Amino acid sequence: MRISYLLTHPIQYQSPLIRRLVEGGVELHVAYATDTTSRAFHDVEFGRSVTWDVPLLEGYSHTILNRDAPTGAASALRRLYADQIRFHLQEHPADAIWVHGWSHPFTLAAWDVAAETEKPLLLRGETFLGCIKGGYLRRLAHRWVYSKRFRRASAFLAVGTLNYQLYRAYGAPENRIFSVPYAVDNTFFQAAASQAKGGRELLRTSLGIEPGRPIVLFCGKLIPKKDPATLIRALGQLKKGPQSPVLVVVGDGELRSPLEALAEEVLPGATRFLGFKNQTELPAFYDLCDVFVIPSLFEPWGLVVNEVMNAGKPVIVSDRVGSGPDLVKPGINGDVFKAGDATDLAQKLTPYCSDPEFCQEAGRQSLARIQSWSFEQCLTGMKQALSHLSRR
Repeated sequence: MRISYLLTHPIQYQSPLIRRLVEGGVELHVAYATDTTSRAFHDVEFGRSVTWDVPLLEGYSHTILNRDAPTGAASALRRLYADQIRFHLQEHPADAIWVHGWSHPFTLAAWDVAAETEKPLLLRGETFLGCIKGGYLRRLAHRWVYSKRFRRASAFLAVGTLNYQLYRAYGAPENRIFSVPYAVDNTFFQAAASQAKGGRELLRTSLGIEPGRPIVLFCGKLIPKKDPATLIRALGQLKKGPQSPVLVVVGDGELRSPLEALAEEVLPGATRFLGFKNQTELPAFYDLCDVFVIPSLFEPWGLVVNEVMNAGKPVIVSDRVGSGPDLVKPGINGDVFKAGDATDLAQKLTPYCSDPEFCQEAGRQSLARIQSWSFEQCLTGMKQALSHLSRR
């Protein structure tokens, strides 16, 4: 089947997956609403200009519908995008349409065109029930609206357990849900982390971290929903001394200054803020750390967890991180703590910061666990979904 994958913009996590699907025999053409992220662009949450240092548009057939993202009211944009998608499908005929999500005007326009052309719709997204904000009535309204909308989808590509549960709760038949897990390029991250090992001690020295001190890593945007402050407070509760952990913070954002002030208060001299690091720079920090923490108050998945596990490191996640149920086995390759609870996080961190052998074994378990969460499983799931559509 010829698949038209309609995406808002190039994404550093999506492009390697698309290449693998094409290599695996999926006949796929991608149409982007805009390609702004494939060149230098201003990332609002990072608070700076970003140019990804990995190829986003190589290795697969694609079309850019707009050089720059159109602006205007959501309803007008939806109509504009629908016209563009109709014209695109005339030039690049497809047997089915694949979309990611259900809220952006471009994505909604793709839903509209799929309905009017009666083309099967493949749906992939990362939302789970815990992402739905508000009280009982709002959640009930959300369920009613999206249960109705989901009837238009011919196949659901579940990224993980919680995402699967949302589809089922909203009425998706089990035989229409296929596992296309949220994965990263395991081969790339394992090779890069392995290559970084040779420079590990040099990197540690350059950061002024004494030998033997455990390194806790945070990597992400310094914004409220990522909640790095809870991690800082948790480490502040651990016993101080020459073998106490050092926190390495990779990332940037609006909270950097207040976080630096907080760290100076509760972790004086034991925090390193390194700013934004690009994709090819990250594996060296994954290799450097002893344990990784993602303390988010809201995180539909958290692909950085996949990346760090490829470096063979234990991961500690909050209970609001969507990847937790699939990738983190408490006490084996990491742990799960109550979001926003610094005391609970401190307790979960303690064994990983005080027992090197336990920490190393947990890292080995992470690496073993991530092997079966890869693009190969994505390819298998996609082919199963396409086979289902062909039979229909």
